[in-house]
Amino acid sequence: MTHCLIRVFPLKIRLPVTSAIAILLATSVATLAAETQPTAAEAKAVVDKAEADLARMNEYAGRAAWVKETYITDDTNWLSAKANAEQTDLQVKYAKEAARFDGVEVDPVVKRKLYLLKCGLTLPASSRPGASQELADIEARLDTDYSTAKFDYKGRTLTLDDMEDILRTSRDPAETKALWEGWRAVSSPRMRADYANLVALANEGSREIGYKDTGALWRSWYDMDPNAFAAETDRLWRQVEPFYKNLHCYVRARLNEKYGDAVQPRTGSIRGDLTGNMWGQGWGNIYDIVAPKTASLGYDVTDALTSHSYSPLKMVQTSEAFYTSIGFAPLPESFWMRSMFTRPGDREVVCHPSAWDVDDKEDLRLKACFTVTADDFYSVYHELGHNMYQRAYAGQPFLFKGGANDGFHEAIGDFAALNAITPTYLKKIGLIDTAPGTDADIPHLLKIALDKVAFLPFALLVDKWRWEVFSGQVTPEHYNDAWWALVKQYQGLTPPGPRPGNAFDPGAKFHIASSTPYMRYFLADIYEFQFYRAACRQARWKGPLNRCSIYEDKEVGKHFAAMLAMGQSQPWPEALVAFTGEKALDASAIADYFAPLNAWLTEQNKSEACGG
Repeated sequence: MTHCLIRVFPLKIRLPVTSAIAILLATSVATLAAETQPTAAEAKAVVDKAEADLARMNEYAGRAAWVKETYITDDTNWLSAKANAEQTDLQVKYAKEAARFDGVEVDPVVKRKLYLLKCGLTLPASSRPGASQELADIEARLDTDYSTAKFDYKGRTLTLDDMEDILRTSRDPAETKALWEGWRAVSSPRMRADYANLVALANEGSREIGYKDTGALWRSWYDMDPNAFAAETDRLWRQVEPFYKNLHCYVRARLNEKYGDAVQPRTGSIRGDLTGNMWGQGWGNIYDIVAPKTASLGYDVTDALTSHSYSPLKMVQTSEAFYTSIGFAPLPESFWMRSMFTRPGDREVVCHPSAWDVDDKEDLRLKACFTVTADDFYSVYHELGHNMYQRAYAGQPFLFKGGANDGFHEAIGDFAALNAITPTYLKKIGLIDTAPGTDADIPHLLKIALDKVAFLPFALLVDKWRWEVFSGQVTPEHYNDAWWALVKQYQGLTPPGPRPGNAFDPGAKFHIASSTPYMRYFLADIYEFQFYRAACRQARWKGPLNRCSIYEDKEVGKHFAAMLAMGQSQPWPEALVAFTGEKALDASAIADYFAPLNAWLTEQNKSEACGG
């Protein structure tokens, strides 16, 4: 730092001493400001160095994380936490550097990269010595607590996978209650103190880089003011809420018919453990309870996979074939050598599916514990969508290697999977012998809505809860109450019994334990239908929207790939318009897709008290 020594000399024009000092001081400050004002050239130099440094660090941290997630030990936890801490320190350093150039005139590319540097953190640590390592250690503990939790039930030690398998098919409300409560008892209560510390540490870091709290940082990722983004999510929910309530009313009535008033009342909230899903975020597993009585889908995807001798590997190969049919290149040989498709029997792993690009070039991998089910068949298409997106933008500069926003990244594979579950596609790949007629459209749409539409309120509330927590609106002693208030408000679900005082039910969801932002999934659910409608228009599809599939349509695939290749080089509305012709998020595509089902549900609910 330059220190200016100011001396007062006799002047021909005599001024008061204080005036002379003021003039000299102002002149010195102005000179110093001119000398230290950041320049456009300096901004570009900072961006260039940041890209080089962050690219190297990203590969190092990615490799450490891969080893940790596929082989959980104290040592791999330590290595991954150390790499995460170093990566966070570097990201925070460059976020602060980028903030120095606010207000400096730079070219559009540098401006975009500075913006991405400032908001490209999920959990920033402060520059206080030891803060980044403390945060990384907490993240590693939370992740391990979740991934290694097991529940003893009827003489068996159950993993989460085992418990989910039972929940899919159990129709015994005592058993579903035991498993639902059991998972929450073993996975999350001990997380609460760590989670509160994580919030405090992340907020400290977020404030240091100019954000009110970490929730405001997360909401800044969408090329709009954080408050405007929150309002946008509310607008989108209002578009789909009437349809969700129609579906909720219908499902509640069928559950009441199945279990009776003592287990599931005809009015009010739905008991969460009766939905066939550990978090009530998808209801497709109870299709047998709510299926229309006068029409049949005519096939079951899980049964079809089993009867055709599908394995997890074959499911991945089939998914890859969908993408290559629309013009994408086959996955590299290293993908098949290095990926993990099933749970190993000899070690602890993080089973939650994820797609990786370890070197930001061609080292694509998939990590999951797939089983041969319809759910995992869908998940494979979703995860490979990430891999295809990663490779599409691999030619971009490092800071542009990412989705147009995180919702885009989730939507790509969901869009593909929406094509892949059409009867037209399933018949073409030989999984079913005959595509059912239009009389099967209601069962088909209902089955999809039980997962896709039922998911929307859950996808919305997870981060609404975190926004409240990060802002301080909800304090640690009220974490669980606030969670259930949002679950009731948006999902209309209730726990199967009173929750204990030490419960931390948000932590029973992987994305809370792993600090993975969740609003991306809400956006993705909307984007995928918007992409799907646009693709079917490009393919000049004339039939019902839900029967369209772009399988083998390379012309549509070419336009789709062009959008993916943009990465995050442009604000997301530019990427959206490149493929759909539309610049705004629009949930009306969901209404278009499900229009026949919504009309049918309205007819079925005529005698129900749907508002109650």
